[in-house]
Amino acid sequence: MKNGVVIVGAGHAGVQAAASLRDDGFDGPVILVGDENELPYHKPPLSKTFIKDAEARPQPLRGEAFYTGSAIDFRPGIRIDRIDAGRRSLEISGGGALAFDHLILATGSRPRTLPLPGSDLSGVLSLRSLADARLIRKLSAQSDEVVILGGGFIGLEIAATLRAAGRTVTVVEAVDRLLGRAVAPVVASHVRQRLEATSVRILTGTSIARLEGENGHIAAAITSSGERLPARMVIVGIGAVPNVELAQAAGLSIANGIRVDHQMRTSSPEILAIGDAASYRHWFTGGDVRLESVQNATDQARLAARTITGHADAYSAVPWFWSDIGDMKLQMVGLTAGSDSHVVLGDLPDNKFSIYHYAGDRLLGIESVNRPGDHMLGRKMLGAGFSPTPETVAMGFEGLKAALAAFQIMEPAKASA
Repeated sequence: MKNGVVIVGAGHAGVQAAASLRDDGFDGPVILVGDENELPYHKPPLSKTFIKDAEARPQPLRGEAFYTGSAIDFRPGIRIDRIDAGRRSLEISGGGALAFDHLILATGSRPRTLPLPGSDLSGVLSLRSLADARLIRKLSAQSDEVVILGGGFIGLEIAATLRAAGRTVTVVEAVDRLLGRAVAPVVASHVRQRLEATSVRILTGTSIARLEGENGHIAAAITSSGERLPARMVIVGIGAVPNVELAQAAGLSIANGIRVDHQMRTSSPEILAIGDAASYRHWFTGGDVRLESVQNATDQARLAARTITGHADAYSAVPWFWSDIGDMKLQMVGLTAGSDSHVVLGDLPDNKFSIYHYAGDRLLGIESVNRPGDHMLGRKMLGAGFSPTPETVAMGFEGLKAALAAFQIMEPAKASA
């Protein structure tokens, strides 16, 4: 491979893909292209520690020496305008071309925009990049009143962080509960109660009609009922959309993301896609999904590298997620859509509990609040294909561990799959 592998996107997925290619013995050129002028960094801390601590620095995914030591040609501050799949070439914004033998698209996603009057005012922000986080940190130090539009993970993480820093925070969510379809209603209700106990104001079933400004800067958000919510900063967290434009223009198959097979190949086999922008048929649910998580990004990156180096593995990683909201560490494993019953372990008033979700007698996933042991055990159970009965779950953590150990002894081949 004289032109080697070009990776477009230098987030969690892109950096892991570059590292895994070297780990798997690939000795051709590896070029990692990023559109930010930054060393690739961890994104989860941006909504928490980074925006509340003026001294906090970004946490690099890998040290600078990693790229030079691994012969990875990292090129920051570069945008790609076009993919020529036939010629296996990329057109670089501003001029120039970049040839490839294999291309990995790790283009990620971007915040959904707010189609409202006033959304272009200064002080109306979203969080996706380090530059965004720096601006939020700077402006929050000057803003006593903050309105957050969207009651998803990012919005609630920021709400908890800014409230702990002494800001007056209002969260506005258009549907009737927080966290949409991301967690069970009992978890969403618990999160709301804990946030409201810290004086975060939460308005659900409420939409914003317009944003008002003074001298070009945000001054208030006006609800559809006419309530005026004063704000010197408005943070928009109403979801994300996958960055598929390059792939779509190149003629690749698109379906709520860049469509890939079980080895991360797109409809053009020499082009692979991974991470937030990739959609695929999930091995566990049988449905089409596009997952936005660090776990999904890094596991797909490892598999893409193995595909390029000649392996025939199929993607079978157990999905897991996390979010830190105030004093709540939420951890989710599996995909719980379609569940029809659940079992609760732990105590909601103590802020430590887990919910085991079932479809019939099949365990689909577990949602945990401040019970990391349940989460880690859940990853082992789902990875082994072990589905404990609700009666076994009711026995508690130790009973579940014993049941899993017995299963692994009885069915070692299945448990190691």
